[in-house]
Amino acid sequence: MSQEAQVNAKDVYQLRQQTGAGVMDCKKALKESGGDLEKACELLRKKGIETAEKKQDRQASDGLIGSYIHTDGKTGVLVEVNCETDFVARTEEFKSFVKELTLQIAAQAPRWVEPEDVPEEILEKERDIYREQVKSSGKPEAVQEKIVEGKIKKFFQDHCLLEQEYIRDSSKKVRDLLVETIAKVGENIVVRRFVRFKLGEDDNE
Repeated sequence: MSQEAQVNAKDVYQLRQQTGAGVMDCKKALKESGGDLEKACELLRKKGIETAEKKQDRQASDGLIGSYIHTDGKTGVLVEVNCETDFVARTEEFKSFVKELTLQIAAQAPRWVEPEDVPEEILEKERDIYREQVKSSGKPEAVQEKIVEGKIKKFFQDHCLLEQEYIRDSSKKVRDLLVETIAKVGENIVVRRFVRFKLGEDDNE
């Protein structure tokens, strides 16, 4: 069976639902992957990352401020997300992305948007703690440092919004959702800042 024959409408529709890519891009990815949906999805994600990287230098000065208050009234979120034009800011894709971020922040309580936002003094403090933890392991120093850096990576995954697992799909990071949305709307998108309130607590120190 040829690769052309393996591309059917059902697969194209499913791939579009998963990635948000256009019909022609989905067909092309399915042909390249020999009809394998998982490989086609990976191809489109890579293409989305490339597209996003090309757009990241573009000015993003429009956008929306999203808000969410949990049903018990005890947790609230505000997030500012920027795009390039008011036209995109009003699209359902962009609004949906902003809403998903508010839910993610409410549920997972990140402290920063991305690793670059973590203050250096906090990182050094974490590294010192991890070094103390592995010091008695008896492993070579180079191995200990690798373990420390692995723990720092986990720290980012726990505390940085874009590095967190997406609450609706643990196979994705929030950064993947960002990349997919950039591919859908065709503009640069920047998660600028957020604040999360929980009754009686200060989650943003």
